[in-house]
Amino acid sequence: MSNWLIPVRNALDAATEPVTFFFRDDDAGWSDKRLFQLLDLFAACDLPIDLAVIPQALTPELAHKICARVGEQPGRVGIHQHGLAHENHEREGRKCEFGPARPRALQLHDLELGKEILAGHLGPMAQAIFTPPWNRCTAVTGDCLARLGFEALSRDHTAERLNIRGLSELPVRIDWFAKRKGERLDLDQLGALIAGAMNDSEPIGIMFHHAAMGAEERGAAGELLALLSGHDRARCELMQSLVGRVVRPRKV
Repeated sequence: MSNWLIPVRNALDAATEPVTFFFRDDDAGWSDKRLFQLLDLFAACDLPIDLAVIPQALTPELAHKICARVGEQPGRVGIHQHGLAHENHEREGRKCEFGPARPRALQLHDLELGKEILAGHLGPMAQAIFTPPWNRCTAVTGDCLARLGFEALSRDHTAERLNIRGLSELPVRIDWFAKRKGERLDLDQLGALIAGAMNDSEPIGIMFHHAAMGAEERGAAGELLALLSGHDRARCELMQSLVGRVVRPRKV
């Protein structure tokens, strides 16, 4: 096992209760080859992964391939909505597709259109979960999601909770490409971050972007997946199974 994973293994060894993880891969619809390379990595470890799919980037061909993969690996691939077109609508400040520059009517229109596109391509495989591009949206977005029947919203764990009735929140704690002071975290820092997250009371969401993952990145991710798949204290689940679940503080 690589040295960068030693803190992760040690934290799992010390855990007195199972530690729950989920994996969210963003931007399905882009870089199809790398998407399936990542899916193959998860399949090799028999671990679940959730795909945040950009509706307007989803082609019929890709939809067919994703549906086939879901059929081949039941209970191992989840699919949900990732914005509409992954476009920035803010004229200043941080990028956001569903930000303050977008009035309620336009947000509702885009969310509903995206939902319809996924339903048309994927049918019931499209789950009622929403991940906003760049992990950012507004309270108005949350209200619209609840109105449209979405069950969960997934953003970064630093985002303030919206506390909208009927809308669970499934934040990601670990960004595989996280930066600190503008510099990408190295593997040792990433390992320490994952180990530290085990003190939290919530499932540990880990976010990938397959389009940015070459062979070296996938190799490192594969090391983490191999550790988690073989450790009796690690529980890896699909996001849908965590919606609405009461999470109690974990003892370590």
